[in-house]
Amino acid sequence: MKFVDEARIRVEAGAGGDGCLSFRREKFIPFGGPNGGDGGDGGHVVLEVAEGLNTLVEFRYKRRFCAQNGQAGMGKDCSGHAGADCIVRVPAGTVVYDADSDELLGDLVAPKQSLVVARGGLHGIGNTRFKSSTNRAPRKITHGQPGEARNLRIELKLLADVGLMGMPNAGKSSLIRAVSAARPKVAGYPFTTLYPHLGVVRVDIDRSFVIADVPGLIEGAGEGAGLGVRFLKHLARTRLLLHVVDIGTPNLVEDIVARIRAAAEEIGKFSEQLYARERWLVLNKVDLLPGADRKACPGGVIAALAWTGPVFEVSALSGEGCPALVYAVQARLDALSRSGQAAACAQQ
Repeated sequence: MKFVDEARIRVEAGAGGDGCLSFRREKFIPFGGPNGGDGGDGGHVVLEVAEGLNTLVEFRYKRRFCAQNGQAGMGKDCSGHAGADCIVRVPAGTVVYDADSDELLGDLVAPKQSLVVARGGLHGIGNTRFKSSTNRAPRKITHGQPGEARNLRIELKLLADVGLMGMPNAGKSSLIRAVSAARPKVAGYPFTTLYPHLGVVRVDIDRSFVIADVPGLIEGAGEGAGLGVRFLKHLARTRLLLHVVDIGTPNLVEDIVARIRAAAEEIGKFSEQLYARERWLVLNKVDLLPGADRKACPGGVIAALAWTGPVFEVSALSGEGCPALVYAVQARLDALSRSGQAAACAQQ
């Protein structure tokens, strides 16, 4: 299935049904009172999170969603049926904007979570409601109100605990293949990954986390160059970033440090919050380093960066260092969850 993370759709709620103008007419009762019923309310358009969806590709084929109109009122004091709601299924992580005003309407992240994006029109009132002691035969009714109509812009931000970032061909796809069951394309040229991949990393029976692999960063990505901000947004929900760096190719330490700083700068241009997120350094392809450089190169990179955070030396191809990385990530996520729960309890 093709990955689509942006779409524009139009939603139209149902109109309310009109009230009925009717009088009771039976044998021996030629001039009965009013008995016109009310109309039904129009249906809403509702976005609802559905399990199993992970792309917005369906909106490439259908862009207009309409709810049912309310039924008009009838005689004998019968009210019209309310219009059926239009339920639009979306994946978890969907952000909804009004395309005309750019107003944020909602952020759908939980299973079965729903959001009314267009409300149906109210029903009209039948002439029975206007009967009074001075007006025994009212001929007044009200019409149903039109439903809301909107143009929406919907975006998908992947829900992942850990995000992989780095320059093209750093080995991010190989790493996610090594630690999860995800099978993104791997090749020896830049931009092999053209859309995000999610992988579930299982550490134990009841312990796992979701990791996201996004296309590589290039200079200017924070302003939209290359695949740019279109995919940087998928890192926004992650709790931990793994900065994957290729140190196995014949490069000077200065070149490796420059690439690390360039990738971090692009993250900062895109979002200050994302730049401030906890970030670990993952030095990949250590198996390609000759014996003399096996310690000198990683040490030189760490010293040049004055890096104080966690550092892991791995080989995504051979699996070297990957188990230690996975267990450390799981332990850190568990600690973040406990601190978040403690903070929530303190606020209560």
